[in-house]
Amino acid sequence: MNKKISVVGNTVAAALTLVSSTGLVAAQTVLTEKQISLSAANDAAQATLATCRQAGFRISVAVLDRGGNLKVILREDGAGLHTVDSARRKAYTALTFRVPSAEFAQRTSATPALTNLEEVLALAGGLPIRSGEEVIGAIGVGGAPSGDRDAACAQAGLDRIKSRL
Repeated sequence: MNKKISVVGNTVAAALTLVSSTGLVAAQTVLTEKQISLSAANDAAQATLATCRQAGFRISVAVLDRGGNLKVILREDGAGLHTVDSARRKAYTALTFRVPSAEFAQRTSATPALTNLEEVLALAGGLPIRSGEEVIGAIGVGGAPSGDRDAACAQAGLDRIKSRL
């Protein structure tokens, strides 16, 4: 019986040595995550604002980082008072659920309680920002005549930075 315990003990010790020497333990305690830069966030916001301005819309655009922190907020001259908050909340919704806020709005018909979550806004105009499959931020627009137009302006912002993601 002691030989079996000794063999098991040696096997466990060898496995722990192997795991610690390969860095697997360290990989579990330290994470490396991609993050949208201020430069990319600003470029996306500027392109979004320019696209909506060209269409005659007075909007606000918000860009959030992967943690939901505000990176950039721009409000066009003459944009409605509500547009800053709606742009930020649409971006937050897209970031939280990792889908366009329009898709989230469709989901709420099956689960209306989702709209009770704080800061969530079930309207089109928010898009996640992806680097590969990883969501690294979100962009939201408020103030165009419809959510679809908000989303189109946001997409123009993403198109501006897609080669850098």
